[in-house]
Formats: sequence, C-alpha cells, structure tokens
Amino acid sequence: MSQGSSTAPPAGYRAVFAVTEFRAVFAAHLLSLLGVVVSELALTVLVYDLTGSPLLSALTFALGLLPYVIGGTLFAGVADRCPARRVLVLCDLVCAACVAVMLLPTTPVAGLLALRCLVAAVAPVFTGTRMAALTDILGDGDLYVLGRSLLRIVSQSAMLIGFGVGGALLTALSPRGAIAVTVVTFLCSAALLRFGTRDRPARAGSGGGALLTESLAGARLVLGDRRVRALMLLFWLPPMFVVAPEALAAPYADVIGAGPAALGLLLCAMAVGHVGAELFVGSALRPRTRSRIVLPVAAVGLLPLVVHAVRPGLPLALAALALAGMGAAYVIGLDQWFVDAVPPELRGRAMTLLTAGLMTIQGAGMALAGLAAEFFPVHQVVAGSGIIGTVCTLLVVAEVRRTAPGQMSDTEGRDGADRHMTSR
Repeated sequence: MSQGSSTAPPAGYRAVFAVTEFRAVFAAHLLSLLGVVVSELALTVLVYDLTGSPLLSALTFALGLLPYVIGGTLFAGVADRCPARRVLVLCDLVCAACVAVMLLPTTPVAGLLALRCLVAAVAPVFTGTRMAALTDILGDGDLYVLGRSLLRIVSQSAMLIGFGVGGALLTALSPRGAIAVTVVTFLCSAALLRFGTRDRPARAGSGGGALLTESLAGARLVLGDRRVRALMLLFWLPPMFVVAPEALAAPYADVIGAGPAALGLLLCAMAVGHVGAELFVGSALRPRTRSRIVLPVAAVGLLPLVVHAVRPGLPLALAALALAGMGAAYVIGLDQWFVDAVPPELRGRAMTLLTAGLMTIQGAGMALAGLAAEFFPVHQVVAGSGIIGTVCTLLVVAEVRRTAPGQMSDTEGRDGADRHMTSR
C-alpha cells in the first residue's frame, strides 16, 4: 500500500521549512488565521455593543461555521479550475474588503452579519485550495504530510494566541480599531502568497461548464468513491464527538465548582494534547509507523472522555481532555492516505469539501452536545459522546480497512477507476 511503504527516516519539520515557498505559505497562514480569530472576537463585541443582544452576539460566532458547507459545496470547483495562487490571493483580498466594509460606521448590524457569512463562505475555498497547492509545493509524499501537520499545529496554537491577542487589542482599541488590524493581516497574507509562491496552471480545465455545476459534479465524484468517502468520514466523525467537552466546558466547570481560571484550562487542555502529540508523531515516527497507528489511535481516541461518567475533578478532567487531544495525531497518517486516494485533478475540490464538512460537523456536534445537556447532566453527555463516538468511529475504521488497496473487489476497483476517468 502506498500509504505506508516508505522506510526512510522522517524528513522532519526542518526539511519542510527548507522549502522557500512553504515558508511564505506558512507565514500567510499564520497572519490570515490571526486575522480571522481577532476579527471574530472584535465583531462579536461590536455587535453586542450595537444591539445589547446576547443572541445576536452568539450568532456572530455561529455564522463562522454555518456557511462553510455552502461555500465548500457550491464554490469548490474554483480550487481546481483556476490557478491556485490566483484563488488564494483573491480569497485574502475578498476577506480584507469585507472586513474593511465592517469598519464603516454606516454598516448596519445585518450588514455586519452578512459580511461575516461571506468571509466564512470563502474560508473553505481558501483552505481547500491551499491544501491542494501544498502537493504542488511539497509533493504528495512525506513533506506534504509534515507541511499539513505544521499548518494544523499553527491553527491549534493560533486559536489560543489569537483570542489572547484579540483581548489585548480590545483593551487598547475600540472593536472597529481591532477589526482594522485584521485588514492589514489579510493584505499581508495576500502579498506573501502573491510574491512568495510560483504561479502554476490550474489542475483541471473548466470544461466549459458553470462553476456551480462543476462544483456539485466534483462533490459527487469525490463522495461517490467508496475509499475517499470512508477516509472523509474518518476525518469528520471523531471531531464531531470530541468537541462536546469544549462546548460544555463552562457548565462543567460550574458543576465541579471550578473558577474562571479552571475554565480556561479546560478549554486549552485538548489543544495542548493535540499539539504535543502531533509534534511527536511528525518528528519522531517514520512514515510507515505513522501509517500503522492511524486506525488504532482513531479507534480509541475518544475513550478518555468516558472518564467523565464519574464526574472527575479538575486534574483528572484535564488529563482526560489532553489524552483525547492526543488522539487527533492519527490525522497525520490519514493525510497521506487521503492524498494517495484522490486523483490530482480532483484534489482542490476534495480538500475544499473535506474542510467544509469538518467545520460543519464540528458545529453540529457542539449544537447536539448543548441540546443533550438540556436533558441530561453535563458529565453524562461528555461521557456519552465518548462512547457513541467510539462506536461510530469503529464502524468507519472497519470500512476504511475494507476499502484499503488490495482489499476491494475487482468490480469496486473498476468502478472507482471509472469515476476517476470521468473527471479527467
């Protein structure tokens, strides 16, 4: 199998940074991510200041997740039919323009929320295009896997840092002043991508079809492939359940009598575990070993949440959350499997759809956890998410095993090949 055949020692993160274009992509990713996080926080405060409505303030955050599925499904074709650099720069410029309009005092609250939706709809196209472009910059082997790992680590870290930076900015600036800073971050990201990466041709021609038709056709091709569909579900399902303790961190802290500082620790523990495990797996393990641990780690990754059944105190709860975060390290090997399974001309659409689905399903997971907590104690909801999530993940793991190269029947193999040929 191609996803675990390499016996060479891992190139390491240092080898990824040796690629000049990746350094530009990495810096642009950090800037745009900080811009998104700071603008989310500042816009939430601005909407609350203008309306005094907690509902509208919370809706501002929710609108950062809901449009993902729309943008990722309807506009995914852009990622393959247009040159990657052009798409990435244009996405950053669109985000900068939207945020700039938010700065105008005459922009109504409805306009602010609509602009927030537009930025969120652009996000999966940007992320999917960048993921596919990494295969052009780093190849589709181990360097790509480590590059994706670095971007994930930055995403986890920047969320924590971004909220801290945003809070600090809001103590010194007005909400619109903090939002103005994010315009600069988006513009700097666009400049880095424009002048720091090569202009490469599009992966696939437009074929003369409309963007919407091509995007939906690409989604059908991607989801119609049994192997790719199984891998996507393995990306999506564990995060759907692992977000439960984060969504319910505040009520759980109240149940165990912990203070605001403890709430911050509960929110950070999973990210700390994730970053630490991903750094270890990416730097210390060989590609073959990373491939071998994908299914076992995915299968047991949610089990630490079951500890909540006994309503643990703060130390044990933090340990359980850190372990659950470490379980996400299976994604490093899964990245290689996914890029091996998706044909090059479909990668942009596949990765855009992957991103959109991941964000949407996490939002759904948070909503379902909150709904369940209306009827059951918080600690039981978190423990239940660990149990149900493990059962669902085991079913997907079995499907991934069945669809592994060499495991599918000849008919299934021919069907997959026919689908890929259709897209060429």
